Amino acid sequence: MVGWSDLPFIGISFGYRIGALGFLPSKLSAEEGALNLGLKDQICLLEWVEENIHHFGGDKNNVTLIGLSAGAHSIGHHLLDYDEDVSPKFHRVIIESGAPTSRAVRNPDAPVHEAQFSDFLTELSVPESLPKSEIFTLLRSLPTAAIARAQTAVFSKYNPSLRWAFQPVIDREIIRGRPIDAWRSGRWHRMPIMTGFQGNEGSLYVDKKMSTSGEFSNFWRTLLPQLSEEDVQSIEGLYPEQMYRETRQELGVGNMYKRIEASYAHYAYVAPVRQTARYASQDVPVYLYHWALRRDVVDGAKHGDNMLFEVRDPKLRKLGKSIDEMSGLLHAYTTSFICTGSPNKLSGAYSQRLEWTAYKRDDAKVMIFGKDSDEFIGGTCVGEPAVMVEDEFARRESEFWWSKVELSQQ
Repeated sequence: MVGWSDLPFIGISFGYRIGALGFLPSKLSAEEGALNLGLKDQICLLEWVEENIHHFGGDKNNVTLIGLSAGAHSIGHHLLDYDEDVSPKFHRVIIESGAPTSRAVRNPDAPVHEAQFSDFLTELSVPESLPKSEIFTLLRSLPTAAIARAQTAVFSKYNPSLRWAFQPVIDREIIRGRPIDAWRSGRWHRMPIMTGFQGNEGSLYVDKKMSTSGEFSNFWRTLLPQLSEEDVQSIEGLYPEQMYRETRQELGVGNMYKRIEASYAHYAYVAPVRQTARYASQDVPVYLYHWALRRDVVDGAKHGDNMLFEVRDPKLRKLGKSIDEMSGLLHAYTTSFICTGSPNKLSGAYSQRLEWTAYKRDDAKVMIFGKDSDEFIGGTCVGEPAVMVEDEFARRESEFWWSKVELSQQ
């Protein structure tokens, strides 16, 4: 990404604690001060950049954060970690396929977190008779390999229902309350934002073999037990079986695949991303994108697909002129935003590119990349590498999920 940029910038990659080492929520974890350690690692990085980046020719007052998926959720949480007496250590953000309101952000003692914590201790053979005051002392004495085996077992147990273990929680320190309340109260750091989603965010995660309407409904009852039966019926009506019925059984997918993929994608990614755009655009420039290029016949435009394109991966240049152009355009917009806070300001190799219009709540525009293109999956339609359109994709569905966001933040 850096090598192709019109202006030079310093790219910094880093590691932070994930899984049980970084996110082990429970009531006991809260008492031990061990919540959201991964987010605290990220803050350490920002402090290091502020103190040291000038030694490498960088500017501590011109820092852009970019993150995809879990990285995007994290950036969203830092964006909402507002203190009027403390200036943020970053100045613009790129939040890709994620948001602070994505999926679930609960209290550390939520029933699912307590159950997962109990399972984790069981996997590590922690005696039930061990006093609570000694549990974390024991955990800290265990080899990392043992922690890794236990967390893999626990994650695998809950993964089929997508009730993922080891997630950020409300800690009253970084995530000070429900993220949706932070947006509504206006307590967040004002800065330019680029954010967006893929056309098929759910395909990487949902059960591709799902075949009955009962399985579809039960998935939602399990994932969000706070849903009423009326809510479940609303979801069934919002994603009608006949409209979403999968007809490509020769590809090895079940009848409900398209239905569960679309509904989970909208709930977990599309609606939260658009929610960021709606709230933030009242005060700062927000640039919303929709990555529509299908790279796989079954998975479509799946979670994370844009990443190779925005870094200008050289392998893409061999796949055809339109694919190369799409990569070049996304890279040009992204690096211009990184350097200036606007995707339009730097010309670069694509100086004649379409102006990316900022999103407004009363004039919602989105940049679609790869609209109608099927080249990647063996088709002949080039489609449009980049085009500005009205933001209408899954609009009604997003509005429904906005009305239920509190159910994921309890």
